[in-house]
Amino acid sequence: MTTEQITGGAVPTLEAVAARAGVSRATVSRVVNGSPKVTAEVVAAVERAIADLNYVPNRAARSLASRRTQVVALVVPESTAKVFADPFFASIVQGVALSLADTEYTLNMVISSETTPDKTRRYLMGGNVDGALVVSHHSGDHSYAQLGASLPLVFGGRPVSETEHLSYYVDVDNVAGAQVATQHLIDRGRRNIALITGPQDMPAGLDRYTGWKRAMDAAGLDATLVAYGDFSPASGSEAMRRLLAEGRPIDGLFAANDQMAAGAYSAIHEAGLSIPGDIAVVGYDDDSFGLMSTPPLTTVHQPSIALGETMARVLVRRLAGEHVDRVTLLPTELVIRQST
Repeated sequence: MTTEQITGGAVPTLEAVAARAGVSRATVSRVVNGSPKVTAEVVAAVERAIADLNYVPNRAARSLASRRTQVVALVVPESTAKVFADPFFASIVQGVALSLADTEYTLNMVISSETTPDKTRRYLMGGNVDGALVVSHHSGDHSYAQLGASLPLVFGGRPVSETEHLSYYVDVDNVAGAQVATQHLIDRGRRNIALITGPQDMPAGLDRYTGWKRAMDAAGLDATLVAYGDFSPASGSEAMRRLLAEGRPIDGLFAANDQMAAGAYSAIHEAGLSIPGDIAVVGYDDDSFGLMSTPPLTTVHQPSIALGETMARVLVRRLAGEHVDRVTLLPTELVIRQST
């Protein structure tokens, strides 16, 4: 019997698959929904029928029956402009998409500035998704961490909140990475090493400050040459100008991300200083900003694509009811280029 004879030329149905496989409609439904109560022979027959008929399961009906949407949200509590200007977010999305490609889950991206957490929270809790991935969260907004009791969540980066000890997250060891970066400057003979750090309500900003200070304290060096940025190039440029305006000697700089390091380059060059002759510079991320800088930037490589992949993998395993560790740390690596 041909496909047209079974389906009448219409879109293949569950009944058509059952007729093709020689089983009941209920049996096909069990196979489609992954029930273990079906023999391997029957599963093979149904799968052959599905392939022959090009049958696509009705996900809406399955969702009603199982209360599962097969949708995962990637929540970025930042402005749209920042998300699309920062290569870090592109790498995270790429990693998440790669990880979900071999699953039944569809990815929804929710760009939500820190001023609209209520709207995002209502969406997440409205039965629209099975779980969520959250990146670039700020400690001032506890909405997402608190949702972890009701919705499976995995954070990209350590959450700074009162529920941190209960959260699942994937991160790099930002403290160790910053410490290695600063130690590299010390090993190059630099002694007046400034820091441009990120927002102190974000884990990366806090932890990279901590790593820099640990290296400086261990070497007995002055750990007061600090300026703050928001991880953007403009903030790095402004922070470097403030540091230079203080008139204190600076022969090294650790910037908490490559974008701020690129901004600092412009301020250093404006002041008539050279890199690395006058000031050696190390960044963090190993993204396109560092590669395009002149001279190319020494930086801490963090595996952003792997971070996204791992976040998605942890969430899928949680949704499957598997045991996973609450904390997954990925390694960093110092990439030495001409800026030091």
